[in-house]
Amino acid sequence: MNEKESKYQAPALDKGLDILEYLSAQSVPLSQTEIAIGMEKTPNEIYRMLMSLASRGYILRDEISGKYRLSLKLFYLSHRHSPIDELRKAAQFPLEELANTIRQSCHLSILYLSQVMVVSHVKSPGPIALSTEEGSLFPLPSTASGKVILAYITEAERDTILKNDITFKRYGKVEREDLLSSLIDIREKGSYFKNSDSVSGITDISIPIGVKNNSGIIACLTISVLNAINNNTAITNDGILNNACKCVKKIEQRVGI
Repeated sequence: MNEKESKYQAPALDKGLDILEYLSAQSVPLSQTEIAIGMEKTPNEIYRMLMSLASRGYILRDEISGKYRLSLKLFYLSHRHSPIDELRKAAQFPLEELANTIRQSCHLSILYLSQVMVVSHVKSPGPIALSTEEGSLFPLPSTASGKVILAYITEAERDTILKNDITFKRYGKVEREDLLSSLIDIREKGSYFKNSDSVSGITDISIPIGVKNNSGIIACLTISVLNAINNNTAITNDGILNNACKCVKKIEQRVGI
């Protein structure tokens, strides 16, 4: 622990958060003693914190067994603000900064009803720009953003989505194998970097947001580079990718992951 971390520590708050995090990982209510053992504390060490959390409604104590479980208060607090709105706010400045640096449009996408939904778009400052309307929905298998999302969601979720995806159903055996192989490649490289499958003259660069520390993908940053314009600028596609990675880190910091 460095000096700065030690200076600003709040032991009581840390203890309360530890209790909440521990209970969130348990599937059944636990007694004071069971919680203490699980946290490697003594029952007396956590007694007052349990009373405080219960009085504030963050945990509930069963009147008969005396065991504790999480209430829905944390769920309620987390849903007072739309996660999508918070993500858009956190990403707005980094996306604008990225677009101005690389002179290309960029957009943010999420998984929505087994499709890719564009939730934020920033236009290139140049006179010619590719535009993707916010709120647009696209198939997962045939888009750069969709492939990145498919590469990072759980295998069970991916299988369920592809099983019911109209685009994937139309693919032949070779196309399906190519798609699944590309998902492995995306995870190994940490990004998608390839000429567009649907539009000539465009290179798609796409990076997941929220996968560090195994926190799970929450969104995807994508830049569809207009090659004709990019050939006349000093920045290369590799340079665009590097700037995009920096943008993702800024978004993750602003989101708090």
